[in-house]
Amino acid sequence: MKERLTDALYGLGWAAVKKLPEPLAVRLGQQIADVAWRRRGGGVLRLEANLARVLPGASAERLAQVSRAGMRSYMRYWMESFRLPVWSVERRRSSFAPEGLGHLEEALASGRGVVVALPHMGNYDLAGAWVTTRLGVPFTTVAERLKPETLYDRFVAYREGLGMEVLPHAGGSAFGTLARRLRAGGLVCLVADRDLSSSGIEVTFFGEATKMPAGPAMLAVQTGALLLPVTLWYDSSPVMKGRVHAPVEVPAEGTRAEKAAAMTQQVADIFAAGIAEHPQDWHMLQRLWLADLEPRPDGPDGPDGPPGAPDGPAGGARGKGAGTSESDRRDGA
Repeated sequence: MKERLTDALYGLGWAAVKKLPEPLAVRLGQQIADVAWRRRGGGVLRLEANLARVLPGASAERLAQVSRAGMRSYMRYWMESFRLPVWSVERRRSSFAPEGLGHLEEALASGRGVVVALPHMGNYDLAGAWVTTRLGVPFTTVAERLKPETLYDRFVAYREGLGMEVLPHAGGSAFGTLARRLRAGGLVCLVADRDLSSSGIEVTFFGEATKMPAGPAMLAVQTGALLLPVTLWYDSSPVMKGRVHAPVEVPAEGTRAEKAAAMTQQVADIFAAGIAEHPQDWHMLQRLWLADLEPRPDGPDGPDGPPGAPDGPAGGARGKGAGTSESDRRDGA
């Protein structure tokens, strides 16, 4: 029953929200965000707990201010996603303005293959639609198989409609296919700031230990592809902003595992800098740091947490882990 209800709610979102006048959809998203923020459910409490690491020393008032803006940013993501299928091609082309685009263009022109790694910031579906329309470049990503299947199928169809190739995350098959796409000079996009699988790489993130997926760095090490971190954020305009960072180079020394670990730490550092600059646009409503992983039934991430939903590029439940290595348990991107 719960699965059918979840599928029905997302179906209603796509059917109804995309038909609303845009100003009304924007206001509706803000109102939903404000109601959720005032309820102080598990997702909001966890968001504030995560932001406390990003903003050390911030007062309770400051954290509340940023978390409210964060919930509005999160709902902007959803409202845009529900409406993206009916946006014109020109609208998709003009709704994202990334800095550092030369890094991506040069990487694509090299023919080596490109892995783009993103944190849970802004709207990576919109960024992906911009890549396929403005740059005319198709790309491949991964999505967790969710229940019910109809919900998974709905999200796959949505992303394929935006020009993405979506692979189901099942065993090691996704990793192998991604590697083949990269060796052919293709583009792979993976959300990569949370991984709770046994094969995640431990990194230091805002001064504490967490795990991030091995997949992006391991793909670069094994295929020779270029690894480009990308950060996204919103401002007061309708145009999302972003930054394509310089490639993370493969170290000259060390084993494959050591090289991947060093590269993943560099990606974590770049993500941290981008999140610290735009904390309200980091949509991390689940536990992230290893110190927080003990179950707390009556605390953040308890029964009031937000429902799961398929993620953007790299798929899975939004706000959950993102792994692409062969033994990963993918909870999402």
